[in-house]
Amino acid sequence: MPHPTHDLPRLLAELDPHAELAERHLWLIHVLEWVRAAEPSVEVALGRVESLVAAIEADADLRQRLQAWWLAFIDRVDITTLLADFGFAPRTAMITEVSERLRHKLLPGTPETIDASELFSIALPSEFDARWLIALPEPLLQRLAALLAPADSQGASFWQHALLNAITYCAGQILANGFAPELRLRMSEEAREQRPFHDLIRDVESLRIEVLHGLRTTDRLEEAEKRLRERLDACRAAIGTVYQHFGDEGISVGLVFRVRQLRTRIVRIRQLLDCLTSAHTEQDAMRLLAGFVSVGRERRSLRSLLSTNSSLLAAKVTERSAETGEHYITRNSREYLQMLRRAAGGGLVMSVTTLVKFGLAALAFSAFWGGFWAGLNYAISFVLIQLLHFTVATKQPAMTAPAMASKLKNINEDGAIETFVDEVANLTRSQVAAILGNVLVVFPAALGLAWLFSRALGHPPLDVVHATQVLDSLSLLGPSLLFAAFTGVLLFVSSLIAGWAENWFVLRRMDSAMRYNPRITRLLGAPRAKRWGDFWRRNISGFAANISLGLMLGLTPAIAGFFGLGLEVRHVTLSSGQLGVAGATFGWEIVHDDAFWWAVAMLPFNGALNVLVSFYLAFRMALRAQNVTGVERSRIYAAIRHRLRTRPLSFFKP
Repeated sequence: MPHPTHDLPRLLAELDPHAELAERHLWLIHVLEWVRAAEPSVEVALGRVESLVAAIEADADLRQRLQAWWLAFIDRVDITTLLADFGFAPRTAMITEVSERLRHKLLPGTPETIDASELFSIALPSEFDARWLIALPEPLLQRLAALLAPADSQGASFWQHALLNAITYCAGQILANGFAPELRLRMSEEAREQRPFHDLIRDVESLRIEVLHGLRTTDRLEEAEKRLRERLDACRAAIGTVYQHFGDEGISVGLVFRVRQLRTRIVRIRQLLDCLTSAHTEQDAMRLLAGFVSVGRERRSLRSLLSTNSSLLAAKVTERSAETGEHYITRNSREYLQMLRRAAGGGLVMSVTTLVKFGLAALAFSAFWGGFWAGLNYAISFVLIQLLHFTVATKQPAMTAPAMASKLKNINEDGAIETFVDEVANLTRSQVAAILGNVLVVFPAALGLAWLFSRALGHPPLDVVHATQVLDSLSLLGPSLLFAAFTGVLLFVSSLIAGWAENWFVLRRMDSAMRYNPRITRLLGAPRAKRWGDFWRRNISGFAANISLGLMLGLTPAIAGFFGLGLEVRHVTLSSGQLGVAGATFGWEIVHDDAFWWAVAMLPFNGALNVLVSFYLAFRMALRAQNVTGVERSRIYAAIRHRLRTRPLSFFKP
């Protein structure tokens, strides 16, 4: 808020063109604060600008002081940094830009600067500034321009030089980035052959000559401007071909950031050209400055940076997850029975995993190492299940959600929503089959293994105290519902890691390196190297998901315990196996124990929360990646509710 004493007469009295740099800039900041104090009324703000201009016009001494102030301002302050650089990263690197935005957020700026960009951020920080700047009428702008630079001065020449310098600087940045190997090699062959960047600087210099040459003709100037605009269009088209590479061969946030910066630089030159050649210079200048206000606000936003530049990566991650997720959706009775068999195999492996988990717990490692070895046990089991082509039910939803969302690319076509609802029913049946296959096998298998353990060693894997603790920890009456939902979040995170790892693998062309790298082919032989590359290309996503999920399931409780959070994981398949091992300690007597039945009652909720939370998070991200609007989502949800009312069995019966 402006200082209460900063009224107009006092502001005008404080104008001193011979003051120190910071004091001269503070006067400008105070004037703009005084105008901004009219918020939210644009009309009041315009009235204040009118009053300011009228007061200066009525006082000859004040006009001279203002003109002297303006000459000192343009002599010391580099306006090119504002016109060419404002809103852009100092270096085209995503990590550098994140740290730069944090610096702007956390550290205050100073008006003691010759950088017009820094001064602009301090002087015009509010969105209201953009509103009143854009609303300034042309006659008022012309009066203000006449006050700053009378008709017999060189003010117009200064503005032309500033714009031309900014255009040249932007063109140099475009040229440097257009020739950068990571972008040039990803452009299409046709774009590289057209060489759009090679003559960019020449076209800019041609424009400079036509603008500044005293004998220029309108036709020559228009021709120079036209050539430059066509050159910019060609550069933008060449940069657009990089996105095709992203679609085929992987994507990185850093590359997306560089491409976006380059495309925005091209737009900036076009804006500067509009100001340079406009018949209404003052209005176009205000329109440019008003746009800078919004750019400045976004320049300070970390959320905007991350969401804008990670949207394509999210789309690619969900797309790769969708490819995997298709394998987990059953659409007929044969596939349904196959899912049951694969889930039963997964449950059998997980029964061994459960017994090994209790064996590791008996070794009494420290919290971290206990969590690490437990996580490694889970990871090895999940990878084994993958290689044996079995399945674990709760790992599916985060993969199947993107597969389903991919069906919404053409949501406005006839029958698209009905087809999607069919996929929802297919997925629900698949999940029911997978959970039943896991749970109905892992419980008796773990119970049987624990009984064999007792016969071999003379005592069960768990004593009564520890078995009781297991039953209590799995009870529906405790915090297990929260832990089951949290486990769903971990399942979703593992799917993100899987999509990211596969994208990284493709982006770095690791499968090609494994096939053709001379050292690898000499070591393995060409046929084996090819098989090895194909194997990793097929399985990298699954390995990343399984290993990351296993380690998170093991280490998360240990890390949470270090911070005193008390978080646990509740994976329905592991919980069922633990219940089976605990049941072996009590024998048939356990059926008379309320704690056992409360733990059994938790299992369906456990499975539902694991599935629903991971599916919901993955589905929401996939919808954003597919740009599905809120209205379209409402139509989808209404269609699902209608199917539940009219054909509820379609969600369970193949």
